[in-house]
Amino acid sequence: MSVWLSHHLHAFVLALKRLAGAPIGNLLSIIVIGIAFSLPAGIYMLLENLQAFSRQVSGAPQLSLFLKLDASTDEVEQIESRLKQHPKIASFEFIAKESALEQFKQGSELADVVDTLEQNPLPDAFLINARSLSPGALEELRAELQSWTNVEHVQLDSAWAKRLDSLLKLGRLAVLMLAALLSFALVAVTFNTIRLQILTKRDEIEVSKLIGATNGFIRRPFLYFGAMQGMAGGLAAWLIIFLGIHLIDDELMSLMQLYEIDLRLYHLSPEDSLGLLLFSACLGWAGAWLSVANHLWQIEPR
Repeated sequence: MSVWLSHHLHAFVLALKRLAGAPIGNLLSIIVIGIAFSLPAGIYMLLENLQAFSRQVSGAPQLSLFLKLDASTDEVEQIESRLKQHPKIASFEFIAKESALEQFKQGSELADVVDTLEQNPLPDAFLINARSLSPGALEELRAELQSWTNVEHVQLDSAWAKRLDSLLKLGRLAVLMLAALLSFALVAVTFNTIRLQILTKRDEIEVSKLIGATNGFIRRPFLYFGAMQGMAGGLAAWLIIFLGIHLIDDELMSLMQLYEIDLRLYHLSPEDSLGLLLFSACLGWAGAWLSVANHLWQIEPR
C-alpha cells in the first residue's frame, strides 16, 4: 500500500513540476478551457436565475376548487378533511360563498345589481397550493380533485407554468449540446498538450523503459497533469462566472429598483460548483489517457 501511495505521490509531484515548467503555455490552455466551460455553465446559471425570478414575480400556480351550489355544511367539511389529509397538497384556503360575494361587490361596480339577486350565485371554494409545481403533477391533481363528490369544477391556470417549463427544457437541451461540443474541445486541447509532452520527453521515456518502468508508471504523471489542467480550467470558468455575476448584479439591482422589484442573481450552488470542477478534471484525465494510449505504445527502447 505504501509503495502504491509513493508512486502516486511521485506522479502527482512530477505533474505539478510539468505544469509549472511551462507557465505561459499552460496558463493560456487553462484560460481557453475556462472560457469554453464558462459558456454552458453561465447559461445554466442564467436559466436557474430565470426560474427563480419567474416564481418570484408570478407566484406559484394554484388550483381553484368550486363546490356545487347545493353543497351542505357537512359536505364542505368532508371536502376540507380530505384536503388536509391529501399528501400532494401543501396548503389551502377556504373561501365561503358569502365572503366571495362580498369581495365581488367591493371589487366591481355591480353592487346594486348584486343586491337585487334573490340568492347567492357563487359557490363555496378552496384555493389549493400543491407540493409539486410541475405541470404534469398539477394536471394530475386537478383531474383527481375534479372526480370528487360535490365538486363542480377545478380550475388550474397552468399555461404560464407550461410555457416556462418548455422554455427551460429547451434551454437545458441547448446547454447540454453546447457542453458536449466544448467537452470535445477540452479533450482535444489536453490530447494535443500531452502529445507534445510525450514527444519532447521521448528519450526520457525510452530510458525509463530500459530500466524496467512499466507503461502504467510512465502514464501516471501525464494523467495527473491532464486532470490538473482540466480542474484548473473548471476553476477559471467558475471565476469568470463569479466576476460576470458580480458585475451584472450591481447594474441589474439599480435597474430593478426603478420597478420596485427585489432581484439578485445567484451564483452556482456548492453542488454545481463541485460538479463543474470534477467534470472538467475528468475530461482532462480522459484527454490525457487517450493521448498517452495513442502515442506511448509507439515509443520502444532502441
